[in-house]
Amino acid sequence: MISYLQHLSSWDWLALGTLLLILEVFGAGGYLLWVGLAAASLGVLTYLFPALPWAWQFLLFGVLSVLTAVFWWQRQRSTTKPSDAPGLNQRGSEFLGRTFVLHEAIVGGRGKIKAGDSLWLVSGADLPAGSEVRVIGQDGVLLRVEAV
Repeated sequence: MISYLQHLSSWDWLALGTLLLILEVFGAGGYLLWVGLAAASLGVLTYLFPALPWAWQFLLFGVLSVLTAVFWWQRQRSTTKPSDAPGLNQRGSEFLGRTFVLHEAIVGGRGKIKAGDSLWLVSGADLPAGSEVRVIGQDGVLLRVEAV
């Protein structure tokens, strides 16, 4: 094994980089991308400097893997922008503060309002159907309301 490590060529590193990048395609979630690029980069370096000792090759491989991952992490963090649709996939949050008419009376703390083309389950103090209520909160699909 040690004799194989002492005679690593640029083709060995390029093959490892290619293998890691192929595995990344099958769904590693970005973990193998940077290690694969580091291996491919080391393949280029060992092509340019064929007398590079194997210990230095592994050291450079580790350093390049960490550097590429940190570089990408920093770049991703600096380019993250706030969403232009912060309420996306949070149904019901658009109703907070709005007033509606009770579709079904609140009895025992539960009733229904009609918001848009949907009926929403609400909780609050007992009120008759037709009363105006304001949405003051949300617990999953249940809207909390109070009388206006």
